Amino acid sequence: MPEEAKEVWKQVDQYFVDALIAPSERFDFALEVNRKAELPAIDVTSLQGKFLEVLVRGTSSKRILEIGTLGGYSTLWLARAIPDDGIVMTLELEPHHAQIAKQNLEAAGFADRIDLRIGPAADTLAALVKEHAAAFDFIFIDADKASYPEYLQWCLKLSRPGTLIFADNVVRDGKVIDGGHRDPNIQGVRRFTEMVSAEPRLSATALQTVAGKGYDGFIIAVVLH
Repeated sequence: MPEEAKEVWKQVDQYFVDALIAPSERFDFALEVNRKAELPAIDVTSLQGKFLEVLVRGTSSKRILEIGTLGGYSTLWLARAIPDDGIVMTLELEPHHAQIAKQNLEAAGFADRIDLRIGPAADTLAALVKEHAAAFDFIFIDADKASYPEYLQWCLKLSRPGTLIFADNVVRDGKVIDGGHRDPNIQGVRRFTEMVSAEPRLSATALQTVAGKGYDGFIIAVVLH
């Protein structure tokens, strides 16, 4: 992408952040903790985090499932959106990432709303299905893209009519349209998209996004029955 376009996207992001998100709301401390801990700089933006919060509040969701915790930045936005008796179950593969996330969530005062589980997400999801866990109201998938198809299969088993499933980072700088691309993340997204399209229990759409971090997008689906 041209650098001048990226600079415009960044400035527009900042304009709306300044207009719509108070400094006290942005969880900047968590991003700084993540940076110092040398976690990958792949968190959602503050506007995207607020978007997740708005979706959760707008759907009156109380049980949230997040696949991919990283340092807990998106988890913070989700946790703030639920009532005191709600829960965000967040799944993280890397123990170091999970420890940083735990610190951030405790610092924000949301630790009592979080069920942080460490290990391969597919294993945790399978265990939840086996133990007949209650359905989730909102599911945010933001982990390894190659596994999105498997995650979708488990998520459908952990959903109810009306559950929203939000899958992030599906555009991949536009590379998603290349059916022959060798990147397993791109192939994972393509297979995920095909599965969503073929699944009669889902109604879905996709939106492309541009932001200070670049060009991407998401798929959002609602479980019909």
